[in-house]
Amino acid sequence: GCARDWDGLTCWPRATFGEVVKIPCPRFFEEFTSFLQRNCTQEEYWSEPFPPYTIACGFDEGSSKGPEDQKSYYSAFWRVYTAGYAASVTSLISALIVFAAFRKFHCTRNYIHMHLFVSFILRAVAVFTKDAVLFADETMDHCLMSTVACKAAVAFFQFSILANFFWLLIEGIYLQTLLLLTFVSNKKFVWWFIFTGWGAPTAVMFAWVLTRIHQQNTGCWDDDENGVVLWIIKGPILLTVLINFIIFINVIRILVHKLKSQEGGGSHSSHFVRLAKSTLLLIPLFGVHYIVFAFFPESTGLEARLYIELGLGSFQGFVVALLYCFSNAEVQTELKKQLCKWQYQEYLTFTHKHGTLSRETSPVNYVTQLSLLDKISPNRRTSVFQDGVTTV
Repeated sequence: GCARDWDGLTCWPRATFGEVVKIPCPRFFEEFTSFLQRNCTQEEYWSEPFPPYTIACGFDEGSSKGPEDQKSYYSAFWRVYTAGYAASVTSLISALIVFAAFRKFHCTRNYIHMHLFVSFILRAVAVFTKDAVLFADETMDHCLMSTVACKAAVAFFQFSILANFFWLLIEGIYLQTLLLLTFVSNKKFVWWFIFTGWGAPTAVMFAWVLTRIHQQNTGCWDDDENGVVLWIIKGPILLTVLINFIIFINVIRILVHKLKSQEGGGSHSSHFVRLAKSTLLLIPLFGVHYIVFAFFPESTGLEARLYIELGLGSFQGFVVALLYCFSNAEVQTELKKQLCKWQYQEYLTFTHKHGTLSRETSPVNYVTQLSLLDKISPNRRTSVFQDGVTTV
């Protein structure tokens, strides 16, 4: 028969002589309901796919966008999201250092922000790790690859996605709690938040790994999943996105009510501007943009999904760090104070060194040193006395 074959786009299973294998188009093509077929020929070689990818999987025949163009297209997106995640990691690590270094920022709100920052960093690292393990070698046979390393990379990637969505949800829950309750016991809530933010993704991943091992232990665990395995991961993510969107709408409603109750004589335009600014600040914090495609099949609106989830999503950590750390007035004030303190210390160090050097090289100081030497050196005194006698 014909061995398993990787044609660069999808994996064809082993087949016997004369068998016709029928598989759906890969997930990254638009027409996910279309199918491809290959025949195991008498010479035990695979035939060419029919109908061709260009026809079966959503290519426009009148377009020049063939498989190579598609590859170039996705390579461009890879560069975009790699740059986005790199910028996010750099800014998030800097924000973590700022929040951790200054005692003034040690509060429940910033603790939650810091955990969210860590989840974004883990997500970026997981993406880089997955790309390095699975896609660094273009000649790799994905049909035969099934190592512990690649499975661990995919499992880590899934965990980071789950943790990121759960911490986005916790940000929303905490904000609504602050708006609804007059007094919040910070110590009581923060440990529950930490337990939920990291404990829930860990439990979900434990169930997913066990199910994968016993029901679908194929490839690197990055292939198409059956219903049970798929919804173990997708179900909690959709639930967090839905709850966060509901919280987002409710927070906007509360903000509208508070803006109307404050300064009743204010203009409608100023209220609208304040509401718009509050809404724009909340969108990256809540991950509201994920609701656009949350309940559609993965192949629906592929290009728009790539722009939103890969393009915008990769820069989400950068935007969050910028808005909630570096654009914060308190953070800017504290950083300016620290910068002025460092500059003043550098000035004092410089003036001290310069003053010491000036005193050591001064002519007056040289004469003073000679006078002191005359006083304390007996040899010097004797030589002077002898010179005096000789002169006489």
